[in-house]
Amino acid sequence: MKNRIWTASRSLLFILTGVLLNASSAAEPASFRPVPDFFKFPSGWTLGACSAVSCDAKEEIYLFQRGPHPLQVFDKTGNHLRSWGDETIGMAHGLRIDKAGNIWVTDIGNHRVFKFDRDGKLLLALGTGKAGTGNDQFDRPTDVAFGPDGEFYVSDGYGNSRVMKFSPSGAFIKSWGTPGKDKGEFNLPHAIVIDSAGRVIVGDRENKRIQLFDREGKWLDMWEGFSPFGLAFDARGALFVADGYANEIVQLDSSGKITQRFGQKGTAPGQFELPHMLGFDSAGNLYVAEVNGKRFQKFAPK
Repeated sequence: MKNRIWTASRSLLFILTGVLLNASSAAEPASFRPVPDFFKFPSGWTLGACSAVSCDAKEEIYLFQRGPHPLQVFDKTGNHLRSWGDETIGMAHGLRIDKAGNIWVTDIGNHRVFKFDRDGKLLLALGTGKAGTGNDQFDRPTDVAFGPDGEFYVSDGYGNSRVMKFSPSGAFIKSWGTPGKDKGEFNLPHAIVIDSAGRVIVGDRENKRIQLFDREGKWLDMWEGFSPFGLAFDARGALFVADGYANEIVQLDSSGKITQRFGQKGTAPGQFELPHMLGFDSAGNLYVAEVNGKRFQKFAPK
């Protein structure tokens, strides 16, 4: 009897050990290393909550933060080049750069979406300046994504829980989404990107999931297991998630499975205090904006 119990216990131990090993090996070790003190800010300048970061084809790095000089631009070695936005931006949130090199930002203070050229000239302004539910209004819009035909999408997140689709000129086309937890519903759509297959990928932050749609808003899939504050593709098309609650960066494969994760709460290089949004340059370097940490970090591929 004792032998049978011992054998059963040993078998159960082997099974549990295998489960734990498989769970621990599901995500690869981090393939990035922090590059401390990369950005060289002008003397006396300080940062507020750091909201978003993106890189253009000229290898310039754009930072968006909630303080004086909200939009700042640096070269690939971290030297400051120019800044703008004090007279325009109410509160910084999302920042994206389209294929033509135009800079798009979402302003949750003024409930607007702005498009600038690379020198800060305003090219397009959407929204009325007041929160609303109309087709020409936003309620704290969070992010912008670009479709293959020049159309663009806005995650209208904090107040309206919807995705809005616009023509290349900024004319409203359609919207989808309502508050809730079911398929196609949102609890703070906080980030949005479009992959090479044309799927509209929405970070449904407070529902702790990603939802996928076609370009007309048809629901396709759902990925769970993280709180997607920010979404970004690297140069190879791999999708990365900034999980602000877990204080980590997560990489996903094309089916939503986690392939690597790194980071923990803290102020040391490589640690995070609410990583909010992220971006990549053409060399594979990763940049992360931290809201509570009030800093931007650079990570180089190992």
